Amino acid sequence: MTSDLETRQLMMPIQMRAATDEDDEPVIEGYAAKYNKPSEVLGGFTRFIEQIAPGAFDDADMSNVVATINHDPNQVLGRSGVNMTLSSDAIGLKFTVKPTDTSFARDLIANIKAGVINQCSFAFTVANTDEAQDWEESDQDDVDYKRTIRQIDRLFDVSVVTTPAYPDTEVQVGQRSINMVKQMQYQENRDATDQKRKKMLRELERQELLKTLEGGN
Repeated sequence: MTSDLETRQLMMPIQMRAATDEDDEPVIEGYAAKYNKPSEVLGGFTRFIEQIAPGAFDDADMSNVVATINHDPNQVLGRSGVNMTLSSDAIGLKFTVKPTDTSFARDLIANIKAGVINQCSFAFTVANTDEAQDWEESDQDDVDYKRTIRQIDRLFDVSVVTTPAYPDTEVQVGQRSINMVKQMQYQENRDATDQKRKKMLRELERQELLKTLEGGN
């Protein structure tokens, strides 16, 4: 079964620095994702908050990841193994890219230095295993579930973006995840129905017992 592509926007500081003391060409670096950082409320009809567990990127396929602006394939800043490095540390997924000398890269650098653009995004799929993600009921108001992502299957891009952090209308949850939520809701409804049926049976048995005792008197 093919995993569904998901994207996340995050309010993360982006830094500009020189590559080395001898080389003053700019380098863009920051965290595309941070571990154990709760998101805003996501989803539509089913609302949830998610976080990424430490080590979620450890086995991810990051062999062909591009760095872009607003996920635009026509505005590529770099590629893993060429002019971008990706690493997972105790904080999260860190990226460092030395952008190619293009007009849009120069404009981006100016906007980052001015603080106009300061957000990151990444596109990914979750592994198709039972251990890849957990869904738990939430006790927070207006939130149905808490999602924990434990295994990222593949990272597609890391992007510098101008969109708001975690916009509800932009979030796409994979069909596998939706099915998991539906299964949980189905199980909850079935358990509630079973409890109601058992309660009715106990009441019927109690009434029958009372009739038997009354008949005996």
